[in-house]
Amino acid sequence: MRLDRFLSETTDLTRSLAKRALKNGEVEINGLPAKQPALHIDPDSDRITWQGEVLALVGLRYLMLHKPAGVECTARRGLYPRAIDLIDLPNADRLQPVGRLDVDTTGLLLMSDDGHWAHRIMSPKHLCAKVYLATLAEPWEGERAKSAIKEVAEGVLLDGEEDVTKPAILEMLSPTQAKLTLTEGRYHQVKRMFAALGNHVEQLHRHSIGAIVLDDDLPPGEWRELSAEEVALF
Repeated sequence: MRLDRFLSETTDLTRSLAKRALKNGEVEINGLPAKQPALHIDPDSDRITWQGEVLALVGLRYLMLHKPAGVECTARRGLYPRAIDLIDLPNADRLQPVGRLDVDTTGLLLMSDDGHWAHRIMSPKHLCAKVYLATLAEPWEGERAKSAIKEVAEGVLLDGEEDVTKPAILEMLSPTQAKLTLTEGRYHQVKRMFAALGNHVEQLHRHSIGAIVLDDDLPPGEWRELSAEEVALF
């Protein structure tokens, strides 16, 4: 592996900043100064330091984030903080959200730099169930609640689309608290489904993705690494 590439993958340095660090004598290999960006190194046997800190390659990362409201799941900087800005890891920009949440939606957000793992979760072929908790503007009780549950189970026609949604499971936890389990991920699907049924979502929270459930003791804005067992679920 080229030395400048190694530096960019183990620190927050870009390739150009890595070259500058090399030129300034900030990098050593096995105790000796290194200045050539194209120098090939062995990450397993060579001891590389930058400003005295030993560097090592990090494997693929898998995280659970409790996304708070007011945070975007985008790579570009915009009006709101980004989810990756909450992750204090080297090269956090390489982490990608596994299924996005709207800026005002809270809850479970998986993040990883393993594209194949993310694809297995998001691919429509795998029918990965996602559970959302919604606070509704209008209470649904009795026959109205039964009607909504039946319509969701049969598929709902969203505004502007030709095909109904896949069968889903709606449970009414209270007249204004709903639990919705989906196996697809259309644009703003949860909010659009309730709108098509004549209601409005005031608050939305993602509770789980597949068998991975958001930790009850993980505060909004905090994250943790997934266990090997959790990663292996997908």
